[in-house]
Amino acid sequence: MYDRGVADPTLCDEFGDSIADRNRYDARVHDRALAALCRVTSELASDAELDTRVQAATDLAVEALGADHGSVRVCRANASLTPIARSGVGAGTPPTPLRKGQGLLGWAVKTGQAVRVADAPTDARFEAPEPSSFAIRSLISIPLMADSRALGVFSVSKAEPGAFDVSHELAATALGHCIGASLQIAELKRQATTDSMTGALNRAGLLPTLHAQMNRARRDGTPLSVLLMDLDHFKTVNDRFGHAIGDAMLSTFAQTVRDTVRDFDILIRRGGEEFELVMPTTSASGGLEVAERIRDRLARAPLWFGKTVQLQQTVSIGVATWDGTEDARSLDHRADLAMYMAKGEGRNRVCLAPSPAKTPTPRLVHAG
Repeated sequence: MYDRGVADPTLCDEFGDSIADRNRYDARVHDRALAALCRVTSELASDAELDTRVQAATDLAVEALGADHGSVRVCRANASLTPIARSGVGAGTPPTPLRKGQGLLGWAVKTGQAVRVADAPTDARFEAPEPSSFAIRSLISIPLMADSRALGVFSVSKAEPGAFDVSHELAATALGHCIGASLQIAELKRQATTDSMTGALNRAGLLPTLHAQMNRARRDGTPLSVLLMDLDHFKTVNDRFGHAIGDAMLSTFAQTVRDTVRDFDILIRRGGEEFELVMPTTSASGGLEVAERIRDRLARAPLWFGKTVQLQQTVSIGVATWDGTEDARSLDHRADLAMYMAKGEGRNRVCLAPSPAKTPTPRLVHAG
């Protein structure tokens, strides 16, 4: 369940005092925040991809809070805080690398407490970005929590000191709750579609991923290629060395692929020893080049499991590039067919799929 206890415990009392003191409370902020909250919840509930939804929410938050800059960063396994949305001034410049516990944003993530400072450079926790394309004086950072675990941080800043009061913090907290809940739902969906052994998406994520990437390729006018990869004679590994070594081989292969491709390429375990790699903005020639890199990297380096088991594993790979009109099943089938062409030609090789018009009926056998 999403944890809403991220605000300072004295915040509500402070807010009550601020209402009594009308000089500290700006009703326009309240009205803008309510309007933004309605629009943010609508954006986050849309069918768009998570990054698109969070970007729209961040844009609205910057506008509603009168901030110069806003961002949403997510926590990675290595403790880095990676931006997935940036709005306002400086949004087009390279972000400052941050880690959990580093700077005011990192402190909010580490402690699970909201941060509001009137003049950031005077705070001992502040680390000025170098170089910076925009000034930071006033700052609010809201940790995005789930079950006492930080998913990330939502922050807004302004170049003037003292620009944010408690009403801004309350509004930012409400907006952060919406963003954080959306991140948690996305994480739960990822867990439901992730293969626990290899860290790749499982087969349930295959068609939705293809549909989403085909829609993006159609919208952006960019190519899309898929690689269908099958480990050669994998049954022999299980029969000779046991399933523990076989499982380790699958995990090692998945990591080899991830180490070879881009962060935004999507690896899916299609079943057994079959994997599919979805490669946005990749032409047929680009797909063939990457496939050959994966094949060569695996074939050249013997794999050690423990101190005694050394295996030389190869892979057969089929490459298919979306023609701009076919459906996801057709694209998947053509990559599958190309992989079986590679099997038929002797394994440990890469083959390019024929065009959709020349693709025969789906196969019913497994070549191994």
